[in-house]
Amino acid sequence: MQAAQNGTYVALGDSYSSGEGVYDRAARPINSGADRCHRSPGSYVPLVAGAHRFGGGSAFWACSGATTGQLFSGQYGQQPQIERVGAAASLVTLSIGGNDAGFTSVLTGCIVKLPWSSACLDQQSEVTKRIAALRPSMTKVLRELRSRAPSARIIVLGYPRPFPAAPPDGIDNLTVEDQLWLNGMTRRLNDVVARVAAEFDREIVAFGGAGSVEYIDAYDAFDGHETGRPDPYLNGLALDLDELVVNSRSFHPTGAGYRRFAELINARIAAGPGRSMNNFRLTTPNPTDGRF
Repeated sequence: MQAAQNGTYVALGDSYSSGEGVYDRAARPINSGADRCHRSPGSYVPLVAGAHRFGGGSAFWACSGATTGQLFSGQYGQQPQIERVGAAASLVTLSIGGNDAGFTSVLTGCIVKLPWSSACLDQQSEVTKRIAALRPSMTKVLRELRSRAPSARIIVLGYPRPFPAAPPDGIDNLTVEDQLWLNGMTRRLNDVVARVAAEFDREIVAFGGAGSVEYIDAYDAFDGHETGRPDPYLNGLALDLDELVVNSRSFHPTGAGYRRFAELINARIAAGPGRSMNNFRLTTPNPTDGRF
């Protein structure tokens, strides 16, 4: 655990890290650009930051809608997330890949289809291609993070299964078959990210490097609390009736879901990567904008 707390905790990623599911447009932004990126104090990030004594403080830069490419290019004219990571970082967390796979548009295609059509499952070929293409881009992300913070523990959080393992009925115009397919695509995406993370960590070990790359399998983390359950950890379909559009919080974690994510990450921080590490103590940096 000490290796993760010696320096700065930097939180990167997409909407599952920014807190999209609990973002309040009326609330005061928690840091620069939070209003555009939908960074919320209800995300798992502040919960993780508050549970540990990070020597260099904490910095929260996850941004809703982020792809692996946008970690490098930035969004809304802001500094790229990847550039927020420096040598003083001792812990980096992120969720990424869902937007590369186009899951928002995939879900939309599944929901707006005619009830009897197969438009949801018909997306399989294209989605499979996008998930396969994630492998090199995910490797690029990890390589850059390692270059910038060679002693950091990098924890990659997988995505939860959105629907029950055995859906009892249709929901939000999604048939049982649609739900099982979406679960399967989530599993396939997670598997690619998990393999990349594991392979990268094995390279660190092989060369006797400091730090780690660790993957948290969150696929079953919301078991019993999926979309449509009595106590869901994921928001269901939410419509903005005034604009007749799907609200962005749809199918994103609720407050309870983000608390569950925090539990998983805190447990991993305490447990470690399951192997010895070659870390040295980092020098504590001065606070900067974006820390809390």
